[in-house]
Amino acid sequence: MRGIGKTFGDHRALRDVDLRIEAGSIHALLGQNGSGKSTLIKVLSGYHAADPGTRVLYDGEAVDVDAGAQAGWRRHLRFVHQDLALVETLNTVENLALERGFTTGAMGRIDWTGERRRAREVMQRLGVDLDVTVPIAALSPAERTMVAIARALQDWDDAQFTVLVLDEPTASLAREEADRLYAIVAGVASRGAGVLLVTHHLDEVVRVADRYTVLRDGAAVAGGLVADVDEDRLVEKIIGRSVERFYAELPTPTGDVVLRVDGLSAGPVGPVSFEVKAGEVVGIAGLDGSGREAVASLLSGASDVDAGVVEVRGRAVPPGDVRAAMRAGVVLLPADRKLKGVVGELSVRENLLMSRYADVRRGWRGAFAIRRRSERMTVDRWLEALEVRPATPESMVGAFSGGNQQKVVLSRVLRLGPRVLVLDEPTQGVDIGARAKIYEQIAEAARGGAAIVLCSSTDEELANECDRVLVMRGGRIAATLSGSDLTEDAITTECLRPRDAAPAGDAAQTGDAAQTEEDPS
Repeated sequence: MRGIGKTFGDHRALRDVDLRIEAGSIHALLGQNGSGKSTLIKVLSGYHAADPGTRVLYDGEAVDVDAGAQAGWRRHLRFVHQDLALVETLNTVENLALERGFTTGAMGRIDWTGERRRAREVMQRLGVDLDVTVPIAALSPAERTMVAIARALQDWDDAQFTVLVLDEPTASLAREEADRLYAIVAGVASRGAGVLLVTHHLDEVVRVADRYTVLRDGAAVAGGLVADVDEDRLVEKIIGRSVERFYAELPTPTGDVVLRVDGLSAGPVGPVSFEVKAGEVVGIAGLDGSGREAVASLLSGASDVDAGVVEVRGRAVPPGDVRAAMRAGVVLLPADRKLKGVVGELSVRENLLMSRYADVRRGWRGAFAIRRRSERMTVDRWLEALEVRPATPESMVGAFSGGNQQKVVLSRVLRLGPRVLVLDEPTQGVDIGARAKIYEQIAEAARGGAAIVLCSSTDEELANECDRVLVMRGGRIAATLSGSDLTEDAITTECLRPRDAAPAGDAAQTGDAAQTEEDPS
């Protein structure tokens, strides 16, 4: 593609971008949220019409860039978007068949036996073993991503040059699952397909990509062979300046215990016990299915518990009650930003303020009307503090990039002044620049005395942002890492140990709370 341009009103989202995707290669498309990556993909797919002057050559021949999605050359483009577009109430068999249609037998009846067999074969080609008959909603985020990729590739004919476009395919995947996915992607490229990979995980780019292009403010500002750069150099190209320290400096936790969790259990998770002091950041690590992904909702009252106690400054918080948890000062930043974080049809202002209006309804008029001046000042202050771009409070938040949406959600959480801040995958699908700002705000909350629980599938993030990391296996805390033992490799190693392996580090003592019942020795 040459001279790619796209204008929305007075705003040029893409400015004369050149992009070449070669057969048999993996090409990484990089840039901060709002840099133009999503717009470029939508132009490529035909969702957006390109500006005049854009040229596209497919398999060496000029093609009509304005042709619809059913144009011959566009049928050989396969897309897996960050929003997977799966029907969660249907199962894998049905989701795979929705695109190509169902196979029917006598009397026009669906051949369900054949459909199930075909779905299993498609998934097995990706090395995925899952029950294709359960609803998508019952699958883990990793399994859902695998289903979306299988749907894109199910009818691929490697005799025809094909481009597979992957938009943040590993945003919800743990490291080992991402590695398995990229092994599959490498196999696709080896069969002659070109792969366009959009990701914020630069370690993945260095490991798997052949070439890269960096977008900034809608223009291609850098590109070349991945072998010629490292992660630090890519960061500089993406944000346009050097980064002396990416992760924020954390204060030394010296305060009293704010959060105490004792024997917390729910289904296969638990019992779990640990403590977090004021100003301390405690990470929760583990593979999908380890119980890590359940901890945040249990602490915040978003899920029911079977047994155990959560205390904030010595007072028990009623289990399974979000309102009670918020009154106690426990606030959750959810992992699923689209489903549980933002209301896309509401404005940035409405999303930021919806958790509490008391501070903009003061005075004798507070019982009757919102003080608009106070409301504007509050919103403007938080948009500036987290560098939300564009800083337009009345814009619909659904039109913002993922990183800026996450900043809005984090603003809504932080303005409550939480005693306990529970973060579930806070930088998932977020660009480099936004991640640095989020880490800065986490450190600021710690300096303010909040007890912070950071649940993440990114070992690098945990190793650099936490004072202590609790590794979960089989629903329980299996290891505790801190000090010189707290490294990315150590977290990964502990996550991959068998469930019944002996714990490493001081696993029987998490914080000041003994957890001897979880020590297999």
